[in-house]
Amino acid sequence: MFNSFIYKLKLAFGDLEIRRRVLFLAAALVIFRLLASIPIPGVDKTALAAFFANNQFFGLLNIFSGGGLSQLSIVMLGVGPYITASIIMQLGTIIFPQVKRAYFEEGEAGRAKFIEWSRILTVPIAALQAIGFLFLLESQGVITHLGPVAFIANIALVAAGSLLLTWIGELVTEFGIGNGVSLIILAGILSRVPSSISQTIFAASAANIPSYLAFFILALIMIYAVVVVSDAERSIPIAYARQVRGAALSQGAATYLPIRLLQAGVIPIIFALSLLLLPQMVLSMLAATHVSFAAAAALWYTAFLSNPWKYGAVYFLFVVLFTYFYTAVTFEPHRVAEDLQKTGAFVPGVRPGRETEEYIGRVVHRVTFPGAAFLGLLAVAPSIIQGLTGITTLVLGGTALLIAVQVALDLAHKIDAQVSLREY
Repeated sequence: MFNSFIYKLKLAFGDLEIRRRVLFLAAALVIFRLLASIPIPGVDKTALAAFFANNQFFGLLNIFSGGGLSQLSIVMLGVGPYITASIIMQLGTIIFPQVKRAYFEEGEAGRAKFIEWSRILTVPIAALQAIGFLFLLESQGVITHLGPVAFIANIALVAAGSLLLTWIGELVTEFGIGNGVSLIILAGILSRVPSSISQTIFAASAANIPSYLAFFILALIMIYAVVVVSDAERSIPIAYARQVRGAALSQGAATYLPIRLLQAGVIPIIFALSLLLLPQMVLSMLAATHVSFAAAAALWYTAFLSNPWKYGAVYFLFVVLFTYFYTAVTFEPHRVAEDLQKTGAFVPGVRPGRETEEYIGRVVHRVTFPGAAFLGLLAVAPSIIQGLTGITTLVLGGTALLIAVQVALDLAHKIDAQVSLREY
């Protein structure tokens, strides 16, 4: 296996086309990190650090901004608006038949139309998020009060930065290797690792070496579990009917239908965390405007979030529920059974049509439960690990870890596919 890996690595960097794609990816990520280091005007860095230390919701958004939000850079929104637009479009497949037809039935042309609609929707979402963030940050004293012209200029700058980053991500997808938007998020996650390690080294002492060893072992176990579960799938065997061509009778091909264990990916964690932490942000904003009930409600909700048992239990439950919901939205057994019947395919031992639909539905439900339970445990794992080891300088976020592993695996598969193509 090691020799095969070395051989493919040599072939990858020896091929001009693959090398050009890798260099394009590297150049795009360098440009992204340069943009993420340019702050918008009027930022109070001390107030910014205190604000992020007390707000988990913005910590989540900082992941999808590629780390730009923690610096309040010109790309502070990152690719978040585009991801939000894509999620809205996927949910729109339930409500709008035209969106559903484009996404599921019209092939590559429909996919291109779907992506175009997502791009268009990204523009107003980026503008609205820029307005909301800048108003909130100015009210919290993170940004000094600017005049109306400067404030509008900041809105335009932040929204344009998000669109620029999304465009760079799409260029990476086309001319580089892998999904460019996902790789930008991965680069932002990895960019915070050196600072966390340096803080931990400076805070380390001989007395807490066992805690750091325990943290390291638990981190390796988590990474291994995420890698295994990310690739795990339940394969449903699919056979095709025999075809008669002239006087010849050809045997139908056999394949399988993969049902991934993590069908919903990281989306349920995002939904659950947003639903739990968004009220805190809203109540804090209302308390700042001296609304009578908001201050008491904000204190109660902060106490709830500070209780690891109550918060962890509700968080776990929300992740499981959203996993089932998102899987039901994105995977339709009826459509799959109908497509199989149209192409002359069937599940051996199961009648085509309604019985196939019910069979696939049962398999999906059985596979979704362990996947949902794993996502829930992954979501609350940082709190569990911090409670066991007592280490707070290193944070092994379940959401960031899942994104990093899945993007890295996807990149490895894309490079392997390019190498295999060159071999043949």
